[in-house]
Amino acid sequence: MRSTEVISKHDIVRAWHVIDASQGVLGRVASHAAMLLMGKHKPTYATSIDTGDHVIIINAAKVKMTGNKEGQKMYRHHTGYPGGLVETKARKMRETRPERMIELAVSGMLPKTKLGKQMYRKLKVYAGEQHPHQAQKPEALTVPA
Repeated sequence: MRSTEVISKHDIVRAWHVIDASQGVLGRVASHAAMLLMGKHKPTYATSIDTGDHVIIINAAKVKMTGNKEGQKMYRHHTGYPGGLVETKARKMRETRPERMIELAVSGMLPKTKLGKQMYRKLKVYAGEQHPHQAQKPEALTVPA
C-alpha cells in the first residue's frame, strides 16, 4: 500500500499570476484569485498547508458588477466608537478605493485563520494597468466566464 504523500514547506513552488479584472465580474475574479491563493489548483493541495501562488490583480477600477449592485451594494465597517458604523456604496468605493472592493471579496473567500491571513498576504491588487512585479515574471491568466 502507498501512503499519502504530504508536502513540506520547503517543497512548495510558488508561481506568480496576473489577472486582468476589467475582463471579469467581481465575484468570479475574486473566487478565481482565492482558489489560486489557497493552492486548490495544485495536486499537492492540503488544507493545513499554504501551497498557493502569488496573485496580482490589475485594473481593479474597471471590474464589472452584475445587476444593480453598483448602486445597491453596501460595504460596512465599524470604527470602534459608539454609533461608528460606516456604510459606503459600491459606486463610491470604486471612485475612492477600487482595490479594496476586490480585496474584501477575496478575503471573504479565504479561511478565517492564521493560514488564511498568510494566504491573503500573497494578494496584490492595483487600480490601473501597471504593477511593480515584472521581475517575478508573472503569467497572465483569464478568468473563466
